[in-house]
Amino acid sequence: MKKKTLSSISLLLLFSLAACGTASTDPTSKGEGGGGGADPSGSSQSGGGNTQYSYIDYDEDGREWISNGPQQAVEPFTPVQFSPISNVQVFCPTTFTNIYAWTTTGGTNTELLGAWPGTALKEYNSRWKMFDFPAGSTSFNLIFNTPGKTGDLTLDGAGHYWLVNGQLTKTDTEPEQSSGSGSTDWNPKATNIYKDSKDYKQPERILKPTHNKVNSAKDYSELPVVKNWNKTSVINKYNGKRDDFRDESIYFTITTRFYDGDKSNNTHCWDAKQDASTDPNWRGDFKGLIEKMDYIKAQGFTAIWITPIVKNASGFDYHGYHAINFKEVDPRYESEDVSFQTVINEAHKRDMKIILDIVLNHTGNFGEENLFPMFYYDVKNNTTMKAMTRNRTDYGKLPDSYDTSSNPYGMRIDAMKNDEGDTENIYHHEKSMAYEQYIEQTGQMAGDCVDLNTENPTVANYLVEAYAKFIHMGVDAFRIDTVKHISRLSFNKYYLPAFKAIAAKCGNPNFFMFGEVCTRVREVWNHDNPADSAPFYTWKESKDYPWGTRAVNEESTLKNWNDNSSSATQPTTSNAYLNGTTYHAPDHSKSSGMGVIDFPMHWNFESAQNAYNVAVGNDKYYNDATYNVVYVDSHDDGPDGIYKVRFNMGESAWKENMSLMFTFRGIPCIYYGSEIQFQAGKTIDEGPNIALADSGRAYFGEEIEGNVKVSDFGKYSNASGKMASALNGTLSKHLQKLNQARLSCIALRRGQYTNSNFNGNGIGFTRRYTANGVDSIACVVISGSGSFNNLPNGTYKDLYSGSTYQVNGGTLQANASGQGNVAIFVKQ
Repeated sequence: MKKKTLSSISLLLLFSLAACGTASTDPTSKGEGGGGGADPSGSSQSGGGNTQYSYIDYDEDGREWISNGPQQAVEPFTPVQFSPISNVQVFCPTTFTNIYAWTTTGGTNTELLGAWPGTALKEYNSRWKMFDFPAGSTSFNLIFNTPGKTGDLTLDGAGHYWLVNGQLTKTDTEPEQSSGSGSTDWNPKATNIYKDSKDYKQPERILKPTHNKVNSAKDYSELPVVKNWNKTSVINKYNGKRDDFRDESIYFTITTRFYDGDKSNNTHCWDAKQDASTDPNWRGDFKGLIEKMDYIKAQGFTAIWITPIVKNASGFDYHGYHAINFKEVDPRYESEDVSFQTVINEAHKRDMKIILDIVLNHTGNFGEENLFPMFYYDVKNNTTMKAMTRNRTDYGKLPDSYDTSSNPYGMRIDAMKNDEGDTENIYHHEKSMAYEQYIEQTGQMAGDCVDLNTENPTVANYLVEAYAKFIHMGVDAFRIDTVKHISRLSFNKYYLPAFKAIAAKCGNPNFFMFGEVCTRVREVWNHDNPADSAPFYTWKESKDYPWGTRAVNEESTLKNWNDNSSSATQPTTSNAYLNGTTYHAPDHSKSSGMGVIDFPMHWNFESAQNAYNVAVGNDKYYNDATYNVVYVDSHDDGPDGIYKVRFNMGESAWKENMSLMFTFRGIPCIYYGSEIQFQAGKTIDEGPNIALADSGRAYFGEEIEGNVKVSDFGKYSNASGKMASALNGTLSKHLQKLNQARLSCIALRRGQYTNSNFNGNGIGFTRRYTANGVDSIACVVISGSGSFNNLPNGTYKDLYSGSTYQVNGGTLQANASGQGNVAIFVKQ
């Protein structure tokens, strides 16, 4: 897919997050997957200096989110070639509804399409609206408008005219659409088109902030939370034998959509509160997750990745990415007898691990109850939003006119992103946003994702302190959201070493972290921009930068971005590759300590061969690609070509992808339900504009009703109900065998690889791990057959079929012909 080239956009010409989250009809509920509300009626004053805002959102797919949710999604761009014409046709982005045109003669204006705002534009396609002027009108002025308006535009002569970056471009070839009106600067006179839901009691202000102000910290060790940390043990520590996170396989679930163990805590989100269906957004819970842990273990998975659990506040927050309090677990997950600590305890009791999804980049747009308190949210009284209150003893982040404002969202943003309201620079005050530029790390990417100033030591200390609580509870790993929106320098100076230090103090030196560096491109370097590409974040800095105060840190992160403008200057390594067929000790001295989700593989996974090729050719750019987390699709998108829907290319393609994921380098991850092709082909996320039951985030519980007795990973008996069908399906049986094979062979989990000794068709590679008296070697062929050379002689067993092969003369013949078939020969 061609990714749009986007210029800077006026405050909150916003973008949607590539991972986790969802859309909303309310601008307060703008989420990672899109969404946003609009008031098409026009402008309304905001507070805080009577600033007005224009909010038009685009996500990275080019989907446009305005006016009560997402408009028609933009299809992958294929330019249309037009024949020359003798009149004028004009095209503009679908954000506008009207066109006004006039001529000027002798100082007198003549309106061509009626009085302001003119005539309605016609729908052309998902990218453009258009107007076809009659013959004879070939020289005039025009303005596209409502909502907002362009500047005065002039054309002269027949032809096709396109509004690109705020200017008319004359061409007979459809251009790749620009972002909105092309406005690139903060515009205090722009028209507000977002309107808050008013179906709740106007908030009351709350108490002053309850966080430590930190003026300077030259590195993580000077953060007060690290210096003063005195807990020396974990409340419930994993005590199993798997001490390297590459030994895990991951089952990823949205907790609220997995299994409902307690109907008393079910509730609709604000934006869906009128929904009379029996499928509330907040449906699954901790109790349900625990009840179905045996199902996950029966499939062979050793680790469970769950979406964020901290207290959220937005119109569509069931996914957990719109925090209002990082220090509090959202009670909508809990039951009277079940807390998050119970989840950790129950997982560890089953020899399983918990991966907690965390957000460092942003809060929702109601502030943060401790760090930037504008509101207090009593979640347990969530039926109408009346629980959101403002305590009137605060020092005044919101004006009194907020209570009667027609634009409360604009007032909140004004308070959070202006110097007058945010005097401590808790948030970045950047008023524009663009991808593949430095402001990607300081701008606000979505209406419900207000960008925290992660370079501010006060913010860093608070975030580390908030999430340290979960390390202490016994969480085994963090998945870190929206990583590319934070400078790698900030991660290396503060967050990664701070979390590692606290975990080590608590007695968990094996604590693991991996990040989401969302790059929806097929190549490993995101349009040759290293600083927002996945491999970049796996490395330490190659030079030192000044660090201490917020201002110094901000200057250094900008310099760090500029210093890494070319992929040609990036380091390489052989950590993932065998030397011939010989294992060598990897050098992790330059590792940042964070793995990454393998977005290049993910984006290429419409074909296992393509995913494999992009990895083999580019693994040298990761510090150690054996720590990459690999998935086919997720709660945000599928692979390129089918990225809007859950993977739907059939059982054989799924088998082939799984065969690669569980035998190749990296840590395999399956999104809930993929084992039965749950919701295959369904749109992954359209926010509240479609029922969740019709999306890729549908409720899964009905598919796993029943019970099972589990004796080990992938080994079970006495399965009942629909759970038995789920466990006994073709893909599930395939997964169970792959999980068991991976657990039984350390080379498949930690080994380096080569394909240089394979001759044949399909995918073939050798993996080997040699350390601590162990020498493990595996030869894998997927969807093909061929020979492996230069192997140690001896007996090799296929862990999938059970057959054996005697290697003499260093050569092994393997056959797994047919899409999705696999042979895994391991030396005995």
